[in-house]
Amino acid sequence: MVRPKPRGNTKAQNPLRVSDNFQRFVLDQLEELGGVEPRPMFGGVGLYHHGIFFGIVAGDVVYLKVDDATREAYVRAGTGPFMPYPGRGGTLQYYAVPVDVLESAVELAEWATRAVAVAAHGAASPKKRSRE
Repeated sequence: MVRPKPRGNTKAQNPLRVSDNFQRFVLDQLEELGGVEPRPMFGGVGLYHHGIFFGIVAGDVVYLKVDDATREAYVRAGTGPFMPYPGRGGTLQYYAVPVDVLESAVELAEWATRAVAVAAHGAASPKKRSRE
């Protein structure tokens, strides 16, 4: 049996969905960084730079990987963390890019470069194992 495709507001059906126009805009803005590859991810888009996962595009918002040193710039700009499941609590270490940064390809490339460095450092660190 073939199921019909859902109609209506797909954003309401999947809040992580990214519009084609927004995805194209983000990728155009990231041309300055170069080597960015988008990959589908639960209705959103994962952003990779030479294989390093550094960003998420979800619900037409761009989120970049942060650490203790880089998070403050996002907080000062008034943006918050990526929370794919708001009712569940907890956040991921990705924060929304301020609109003024997103609109400047040069500035976005600078922020994305820092996010790539954070992600690369995290990927190189040994994973903590939980004690059972």
